[in-house]
Amino acid sequence: MTRIIEFLIALGIVAGLFVIIGVCLPGERHITESIETNRKMTIVYDTVSSLRRFKDWNPLVLRDPAVELKLSGPASGVGATLDFSSRELGNGSWKITEAEENKRVVIAVEDPTKGHDKVTTFNLEPTGKGGRNVKITQEYSVKYGFDLFGRYAGLYVSRQIGDDIKLGLSRMANMLATVPNVDYRTPEAPLADLAIVDVPAENLLVVNAGNVDRGQDTITKSIKDNQEWIKRVMEANGLEAAGPFRIITTDFGAEKYAFDIAQPVKKKGAEGAAAEELTVKIDGGAPVKYVHVAPHRSAHAAYTGHMAGLDVARNALRAWAVTSGNEVIDRPYETWKDGVDKSFTPEATYDIYWAVK
Repeated sequence: MTRIIEFLIALGIVAGLFVIIGVCLPGERHITESIETNRKMTIVYDTVSSLRRFKDWNPLVLRDPAVELKLSGPASGVGATLDFSSRELGNGSWKITEAEENKRVVIAVEDPTKGHDKVTTFNLEPTGKGGRNVKITQEYSVKYGFDLFGRYAGLYVSRQIGDDIKLGLSRMANMLATVPNVDYRTPEAPLADLAIVDVPAENLLVVNAGNVDRGQDTITKSIKDNQEWIKRVMEANGLEAAGPFRIITTDFGAEKYAFDIAQPVKKKGAEGAAAEELTVKIDGGAPVKYVHVAPHRSAHAAYTGHMAGLDVARNALRAWAVTSGNEVIDRPYETWKDGVDKSFTPEATYDIYWAVK
């Protein structure tokens, strides 16, 4: 009987110490970690304010590769939500509750861990010489109230949540390093109508222009000479243009430009750009090939300016597409809406396309 009483007394002392220590522990925890990147502020802000690249940097997907992620709400900004479901980690969500362009994004976090009012905040600050870099500071806060078990769990927040934040920021910086460092919202890359669009099936006549000198005269001559080959094939097969010609870029080097010339075509008299596959006969000596392009999705932007600016514009479109959570594939192309000669003036207009998965 004495031993039972001693055991109960000891148990009471332990319980009392548990309560006293628990009450003395902080009722909330706050963690802050930072990292720097040399990507443009626009790219960084759009990355953290959309959640569409969450899977590419957040450690959640490393802890359970089978986790199911579902996006809902607007594409970015307040209301953008990512729900996750995992057998190992449970269910939860990230929901953007505040967004101040190029400055901060506040996200409400719901997950099975102890605590409530969980919030993670990304603060963005220009840094480095001339403000060229961006300092990304991620803060995490959680409240436990009078939940003593939660307060004890808070002792491990720095090791568990803190380590995840460090890893996530490191992965984010590595991910951002793969994005073309072009600000698609500045005069440096004057793009308009940025969107993911559905491109219908098309019929093209294509000529490989080779690798020509990057001069106006050589590029112009190459385009016009190869357009003549395309015209001959069109006339021989009863075809007509189904839209402006386009340039498909292979490599835009410092001195050389490798590209294809492509002309969308249709049967003469056909309404619209008929999508059915054509039978096209091409003389053995003609450097022209016929290509039927299946319907696909593409990143698109409108660009106005000299054709020399197209390389920056293409990279800006790719930066926007990737930051928006898309993977670009194949080669980009532009429709030269004003013909060849005007394309070497500041008033030239183009539609730029880059296919996405």
